[in-house]
Amino acid sequence: MTMKAIELQSPGGIDNLMMVERSTPEPGRQEMIVRVKATALNYRDVEIARGSYHTTFPLPLVPLSDGVGEVVAVGSEVSRFKVGDRVCGTFWQRWVGGSFAMAEPSYQRGGPIDGLLSEFARLDEQAAVIAPAQLSDVEAATLPCAAVTAWHALFTEGNLKPGETVLSLGTGGVSLFAMQFAKAAGARVVVTSSSDEKLARAKGLGAHDGVNYRDNPDWSSAVLALTDGRGADHIIEVGGPQSFAQSLKASARGAQINVIGYLGGSEGVINPLDIFRRQVKARGIPVGSRESFEAMNRALAVNRLRPVIDRVFPWAEAAQAFRHLEHGSPFGKVVLDHTE
Repeated sequence: MTMKAIELQSPGGIDNLMMVERSTPEPGRQEMIVRVKATALNYRDVEIARGSYHTTFPLPLVPLSDGVGEVVAVGSEVSRFKVGDRVCGTFWQRWVGGSFAMAEPSYQRGGPIDGLLSEFARLDEQAAVIAPAQLSDVEAATLPCAAVTAWHALFTEGNLKPGETVLSLGTGGVSLFAMQFAKAAGARVVVTSSSDEKLARAKGLGAHDGVNYRDNPDWSSAVLALTDGRGADHIIEVGGPQSFAQSLKASARGAQINVIGYLGGSEGVINPLDIFRRQVKARGIPVGSRESFEAMNRALAVNRLRPVIDRVFPWAEAAQAFRHLEHGSPFGKVVLDHTE
């Protein structure tokens, strides 16, 4: 039997995404087959497609690490799931829990391992979680990278406490998940954007304050003013070295800067004295473990949180969705519906 899948067949651009026929996978020992219901894009996927990602992967490659599907077959010795379960795959296939030392780079979904941009996918039972029952397929598909990254930064690593201030840069997927999680935990949330409209939408979703960095190039001063000079305790840093310098200036003493992305580029200058003066902790957040994913799902259920969706495309229109994420400045997640 065959299935449809979308492959990145050569590097250098989104136009190299092609619909193909592949053999339908069969489950091995402790594996299962899922019928994919929805997938979601991350900026990593765009970089892989255009050939600008910091790591190159063998091609052809089925993209996308994020998705949700229904289990339609299980192999021998599968004990965690059964046929009919609705599951999300994890980004790190071998990182069940513990420190990042347990994550194996050769087992990342969506590169180098084939992703979920297909009709069916094979998952190891240790690399999946039950999708939250209260979420639709489109909503659940957004969780594996962006949501887990925000959760891992603020709670698994950050030990966020009520009353602390979280500074979330931008209105992409990770930043909005961080805003929602921090709000639910009783923290104060400050969001940045170049759009007053997006700041208003973020406030409607729970942000306490917003800073327009286009109107305020020295936006760290605005953050300090909003916090009576104290600064932010936790910063979701997605911009890269240029914004990192501002994040340092916006930090409270002993703040935690979670380095997640580099949308503003990878070149810049950082003054180490700003780290020293404030005793800031800076760390990279490489998504998170299955343990973090499962803890986050419990919090989603208790607080009845729903992901912010920017736009949904039919999965056959994956190239258009990639372009929208690359150039459309979305507010929230871009999702592909595999039932259309």
